[in-house]
Amino acid sequence: MDQPDANPSYCPAPAAPAEPVAGPPYADCLECGKPTEYGVETPGAVLCPVCEWQEAQRTACSG
Repeated sequence: MDQPDANPSYCPAPAAPAEPVAGPPYADCLECGKPTEYGVETPGAVLCPVCEWQEAQRTACSG
């Protein structure tokens, strides 16, 4: 019979972010429209540092 993990993780591990593409030109933030630190060819949703921080706060494990 399998034993449960000694240190169970209640929050799933975050997915590895896509490798950012260097700019310029820089992509616009999807939330506020300000320039980001990522090039326009970066895959996925790109956010500026402020919106990234706010998104991390919203999705953080509150447990």
